[in-house]
Formats: sequence, structure tokens, C-alpha cells
Amino acid sequence: MMPTPVILLKEGTDTSQGIPQLISNINACQVISEAVRTTLGPRGMDKLMVDSRGKATISNDGATILKLLDVVHPAAKTLVDIARSQDAEVGDGTTSVTLLAAEFLKQLKPYVEEGLHPQTIIRAFRTATGLAVNKIKEISVTVKKDDKQEQRQLLEKCAATALNSKLIAGQKDFFSEMVVDAVMSLDELLPLKNIGIKKVQGGALEDSQLVAGVAFKKTFSYAGFEMQPKRYENPKIALLNVELELKAEKDNAEVRVKSVEDYQAIVDAEWNILYEKLDKICQSGAKVVLSKLPIGDVATQYFADRDLFCAGRVQEEDLRRTMMACGGSIQTSVGALTDDVLGQCELFEEVQVGGERYNFFKGCPKAKTCTIILRGGAEQFTEETERSLHDAIMIVRRAIKNDSIVAGGGAIEMELSKYLRDYSRTIPGKQQLLIGAYAKALEIIPRQLCDNAGFDATNILNKLRAKHAQGGMWYGVDINNEDIADNFVACVWEPSIVRINALTAASEAACLILSVDETIKNPRSSMDGPPGGSGRGRGRGRPHAH
Repeated sequence: MMPTPVILLKEGTDTSQGIPQLISNINACQVISEAVRTTLGPRGMDKLMVDSRGKATISNDGATILKLLDVVHPAAKTLVDIARSQDAEVGDGTTSVTLLAAEFLKQLKPYVEEGLHPQTIIRAFRTATGLAVNKIKEISVTVKKDDKQEQRQLLEKCAATALNSKLIAGQKDFFSEMVVDAVMSLDELLPLKNIGIKKVQGGALEDSQLVAGVAFKKTFSYAGFEMQPKRYENPKIALLNVELELKAEKDNAEVRVKSVEDYQAIVDAEWNILYEKLDKICQSGAKVVLSKLPIGDVATQYFADRDLFCAGRVQEEDLRRTMMACGGSIQTSVGALTDDVLGQCELFEEVQVGGERYNFFKGCPKAKTCTIILRGGAEQFTEETERSLHDAIMIVRRAIKNDSIVAGGGAIEMELSKYLRDYSRTIPGKQQLLIGAYAKALEIIPRQLCDNAGFDATNILNKLRAKHAQGGMWYGVDINNEDIADNFVACVWEPSIVRINALTAASEAACLILSVDETIKNPRSSMDGPPGGSGRGRGRGRPHAH
């Protein structure tokens, strides 16, 4: 007699389990890494992505690329997530972390196919990662913070290394100095929000500048604006959240008037309200009035007659940054404009930058904020520059907080690879093979650097292995001369935290994918298009399910 089959899941549910689905997950991760592997390093290529709305993005940043690729494969999404977490935590090394995770899986594929239990592999990987991280901590070089000059040089080297692989590598000296200046001007907590980046089309990259203070684009202005002075020494600044316009009081008031005089009284009252506000602002001694809400033409002309400068509709974040730089606080009424709520700066001026006019506040007493104004030809180019600078800024922040560095250019990976390979020979059992595989996987970084530059990877890796075996700890790929070089001397440096984070994230992701033994797909999720039940809003009145 046939046993009755038990139908547990909805019809059409796709369940795949066992080794084949694990292999297919690993293959999916390889595909993801193929997408970003050519962007690694100074000779890396850029990717041009066009989204569904036709907006083109050119990028070299692993996290940006993976974010824009709409990945649907569930296992491959883990790689996208670790790239994002690397971007959020350290800012740079997003491509390397994806490559490492995919390479770990690739090295493990034969073992999985042969039926080695995933838990054994995971255990070995945890051990290997722990060893590698300790090794990095042990050999990383600490920077002396007391010597400001030396610390500054180090930070510039780190910023330059981060910018090496970007589009603006040609101007990396110029930009690394700018980035270090920007980060140094922040307070202890190094908040990213306080560095504003404004993009202005036109001009050359070298025309970009760093403003110690706040700069924002001239806002929409009314008649009378041109009569206002455009430059002040030591002005007081009023920051408002008040609308200075004539309001036609028709909101919800109904006023019945018998005579023209009554009507005139109402109109006069409106004008008086406005003039009182303006008078209070004028009395407060403020010379520059910034408001988040519009400042009308009457107010603009009133201010112009009294030599005040005003700007309405200032974006909130600009207003907040002005407040942080110049002191004072944002007022929602003009009743209490005392000296302690007004900001101050040494120089306010309006300057033409390219085709735009910018308002600059310089010499701010509380200046814990700065603005970078980027120039460049194409819009995509300035956007990519902004992303590259973001990476460099994050790296410099990390280097200030964690003062130990390692050599980049594949040097640290080769050293760890050698260390783990030597270690694996001292232990018996399967662990030996697995830690060996981990060590081999680390070589993907220098190998990819060579491939991207068009070098003979095998040849250079052999040289590197030999050099590291002889104790040349910091030897890595020398991109310029198609050879190997001591990257510590060549100043290819990065904060050790970047590498530690990349290794832990990559091995975590690899372990996560290995520990999955069954994938169950709901039939709905595999079909494109909205699910059938979304008939709301088409005239089918549905009671809400409470």
C-alpha cells in the first residue's frame, strides 16, 4: 500500500537542499565578485551603471556598484550587505571585502563537493580569522600622535592610498591634503555631517577649494536683493525659522467690513505686523539674516535700505551647519533676538563660483565645520569625485581614531597568507587543509591587483612569496614598475582597522553562506509583478482588516 504523500508547503514552492544548493549559492557569490573584481586597485576600471530611469552612474566604489545592481539571489545579497557594512564602518575597502568573501568560498568549493561537513569548515575559518586579526595587530605600526607634523604626513599618506584607485588619482596629492585639512578642522567626535560637499559644474578639478567655515548656494531672491551689501567684516548673524512675507489673511478668517476705513485698518494691521518683525530684526544688530522660510520682496527691500543682507529658503542642513560654525541658535520668532542667540563670523561675502553664486562665512569662532567645493566638467565625474572624497575622509577619520597602520598593495595579505600557511603545517587533521585554503584565498588581493594592471600575476606572486619567506614583511605589488616593492617605504599605507574589518566581515559572510543547508523559495517571490491581491484603489471598496 502506498503511503499518502504529505503536502506541507504551498504548491510551486521551490525547496532545494543539500550540497547542490550550497554549490549554487557559492557560484552566485562568484558572479557578484566578477562584477566588481576589475575595479580593485590603482589600475582598476570603472563601471557605468544605468538605472531604470536612465540615470547613469560611473563608479569605482565597490559598495556603490553593488548597491546599484539589483541583486535578487538571496545568498549573493550577503555579499552586497558586507560591502555596505564595510562602507558604513570604515569607508574604504569595499571591493576587497567582496573579493575576499567570494574567494574564500571558491577555495572551499572542492571540500564541500567532497562532502566535508560545513561546520568543520566554519570552525577552521573562525580559527584562521582569529589568528589573522591577531597577526595584523601584532605587526601593524603605531603612529606617534604627539608629533603633529608626523601625524599629518601619515594621514595624508592614508588618504592618498584611498584615492589611488579612484578616478581622481592624478590629483591625489592635492585632494589628500584637502581631506586631511577638512577632517582636522572637526572636533573630537569627528562628525561626518559637519563636512559639507558642494558640487559646482565647470572649471578644472584643481579649482576645488576648502572653505574653513560654511558655504552654500545663493538662494532664490526677490527684487531689491542686488542693492544689499555683499560683504561684511565681523557681522552678527540671525538664524530664523520665520516667514517674512505679507500674508493674505484668507486662511480661515471671515471678516465683514462696513466701510473702507475698516478694510484699510485690516490691511494696515498686516503691514504693521510685518514691519514690527523687520524692525526687531534690525534693532537686534544682526547684519546677515538667514531664514529657512521665504523672505518676501518687501522685507528684502527693507533690509537693503538698512544695509542688511538676507537670504530666505536656506536649506535646513546649511542653516544647521552655519549655526554650528558661527554659534547662535535658530529662532522661530523675532521676539527674543538677544546677542546670545546671534551667530558671529569674521568675514561674510558672496562670491561667484563657476556659474553659481555662493555665500561664504569665513573665520567662524566655533568653526568645527568646513565645506569642500568641488569643480569639474561632467556631472557624473563630480559625483564620483564626491564618493571618492567620502572614502578618503572616512579613512582619515579612522586613522585618527585608531593610530596603527599597515602597508597596502597586497603586502599585508601576503604576509598573513605566509603566516597562516606556516601555521597550518603545524597542526594535524582536516583543519590543516582548511587553514591552508584560507591562506591561499588571501592571495586574491595581490593577484587581482596584478591582473587589473595587466601584469603576469603568477610571476609576481612567486616573487612575493619568496620575498615574504625571506622575511620581507611589507613587500607588495609595485604597480608602476611591474615588480614587487616594499610598500611601507613606498608610503602605500592604510589604517589596520580597514583590513581587520574586511577580514572579519568576509569570513563571517563565507561562514554564513556555508551554514545554509536548505533554500525554500515562496512561489510568489519567484514571479515578477505585484501579487494578485492588490486590487485596492481601483474602485473595489475593501473593508480594512483591523
